[in-house]
Amino acid sequence: MSILQTLILFSFLLSASHAAVQDFCVADLSAPEGPAGYSCKKVSAVTVNDFVFSGLGVAGNTSNLIKAAVTTAFVNQFPGLNGLGISLARLDIAPGGVIPLHTHPGGSEVLLVLQGTICAGFISSSANTVYLKTLNKGDSMIFPQGLLHFQLNSGKGPALAIVSFSSPSPGLQIVDFALFANNFPSELVEATTFLDDAQVKKLKGVLGGTG
Repeated sequence: MSILQTLILFSFLLSASHAAVQDFCVADLSAPEGPAGYSCKKVSAVTVNDFVFSGLGVAGNTSNLIKAAVTTAFVNQFPGLNGLGISLARLDIAPGGVIPLHTHPGGSEVLLVLQGTICAGFISSSANTVYLKTLNKGDSMIFPQGLLHFQLNSGKGPALAIVSFSSPSPGLQIVDFALFANNFPSELVEATTFLDDAQVKKLKGVLGGTG
């Protein structure tokens, strides 16, 4: 056997060793979630309902500070996604509403506008370049994993979008809430954001933070 044939055979065996050995791994939500996801529910306990989620058909409540709602179909709501590297969410954004600057540490995102007009964008980590676009019905946009991005309703009526992620549990960290809606001491917020005391106290008051 030639060296080339040996390498081809080795590559085939290596790829085959990473192939799925079972049809699915429905999440056992009663067990703790690890870095690789949830452990598998016993197949005898799996039902068709583990593979069905109806929540994205219901409009979210936009009567809040940001005038927007995110309805998630992540692994915690949709156990059949476990291990498949995908998930979904619904964005409802009222006129004047916004999904503030945020990141998904665990996955990239694709947004599809179903109704209204959405101004969306993300910021690159290498040069802080802003990639910004006004999206209309039928338009899609990609947000690479971990990068700061946002969506806001730039039209006169309600906006609706469906987003998909490259992870069953992509995570979510909204910048404003991470800084001002917790017990992060004000003096440290001021030192690390260049905001003054009055600004920090005002933002903490609006978002319900302490410290």
